[in-house]
Amino acid sequence: MRRIISVWLPDWATDRLRRGSPGSAPPAEAPLVTCRHDGRRLILAAADAAARQLGLHADMPLAHARALVPGLTVMEADPSGDAAALADLAAWCLRYAPLSAADMADGIWIDATGCAHLHGGEAMLLANLTGRLARAGVTARTAIADTPGAAWALARHGTPSCSVVAPGAQAAALAMLPLAALRIAPEAVRGLRRLGIEHVAALAAMPRGPLVRRFGTAVLTRLDQALGRVAEPIMPVCPPEAVAHRLAFIEPLSTAAAFGVAIDVLLRAVCARLAATGQGARRIDLVFERADGSAQAIAAGTVRPVRDAAHLARLFAERIGGIDPGAGVEAMRLVATHAEALPATQLAAEPGKAADNTALGALLDVLENRFGAAHVYRCQPVQSDVPERSVRRVPALVAPAGAGWPKELPRPVRLLHPPRRIEALSLLPDQPPVAFTWRRQRLRIRRADGPERIAGEWWRRDAETSAVRDYWAVEDEAGRRYWLFRRGDGTDPASGDLSWYLHGFF
Repeated sequence: MRRIISVWLPDWATDRLRRGSPGSAPPAEAPLVTCRHDGRRLILAAADAAARQLGLHADMPLAHARALVPGLTVMEADPSGDAAALADLAAWCLRYAPLSAADMADGIWIDATGCAHLHGGEAMLLANLTGRLARAGVTARTAIADTPGAAWALARHGTPSCSVVAPGAQAAALAMLPLAALRIAPEAVRGLRRLGIEHVAALAAMPRGPLVRRFGTAVLTRLDQALGRVAEPIMPVCPPEAVAHRLAFIEPLSTAAAFGVAIDVLLRAVCARLAATGQGARRIDLVFERADGSAQAIAAGTVRPVRDAAHLARLFAERIGGIDPGAGVEAMRLVATHAEALPATQLAAEPGKAADNTALGALLDVLENRFGAAHVYRCQPVQSDVPERSVRRVPALVAPAGAGWPKELPRPVRLLHPPRRIEALSLLPDQPPVAFTWRRQRLRIRRADGPERIAGEWWRRDAETSAVRDYWAVEDEAGRRYWLFRRGDGTDPASGDLSWYLHGFF
């Protein structure tokens, strides 16, 4: 299923000016507009949000705008500079997906098909994207849907600033949007409104023949593109500094075996260029250019710089099956969108002994590309007595830091978050539990070790400062081992309510 992100930058021209050098940037608090000459007079080319709230808009005469807003900041429009900066921003968006393109003059397309899981899901991907742009001083609205038309419409006319349309639900999401959301010419919009058609749902319900006779095919083409009935290709950008290689075919390819042969040729060429520059790829995008003008892409990431063509080929081999060749693939392009320095290393002197953790890196590459980077990690200890704060997740190849894991008080391999409430039977104040109930099953305890008393961290200004937990490592009659704790020390009511919890498994 294709998934397209549309990024709308409503204040792109003015945001770019505000992010200029300190000596040339306009004051942040003043309404800002840009102007251009239409052959007779100066008119507004763009207005920021503050200026629009005061009634200013594009194509308004500059004299009229200054009469309405005396303190207006006016700067000359720079369409070519805006376009070049937008292309650079589209190339920056390649960090999210292999395919991105500028949508002139204030938008960006991102084909995120098969990439959202690498960023924690579609909602988190959009939140990360808009957050990064906001920190850079760029106002953005985003939406993701099955088609470019639906994503474009929701980014500009939808209610939330980050819209996620479920696969196959674009018709319902577009139903009550205005006709302008379909990228229809203004004259056609006015004509349809005269017929009483105000929303996309009303247009979709109209007979197609009379619409074509009156408005031509453009209106229905835009409707079909938004609903996914007609394909709409996106022409992706390629960063000029990226190491890339393109392979065109005399006859279109359509089989996985043919794709595998082409991938081997592309990888050998790209890896040779990486070796010549002393670099290794951290992410490689493989773009399939189909005969119908559309493109599909898959990406492979690595935990460390790599230029081993055979290893990279194995990563792509697992994902070729998800490619839909359509009428055939006319060309394939391989782009190393993220590369880092990879100097030559000394091989191990002893046979069978690796000089570094290359083999581990290769395994992690396979796991991360299969399950997502968020699901492959190393647990690192943190200086805290509270068990749920004593560990954190770090990338799998990060070297261990700190004092290491405690050996005198081993912790369970798996902690439950949050701890699960249980019913347990024990004698106060410090006797071990003799039985407890977990998942409606009564478990009798054969052995117990404890208690290990853990107090709250005194520097926290909450109820935790007086809280106490007594932990027990217990074993039931079947040999299963659990980590239980009781809230409270058994004597002071302020230390806890004496309830029992299951916190982990050994």
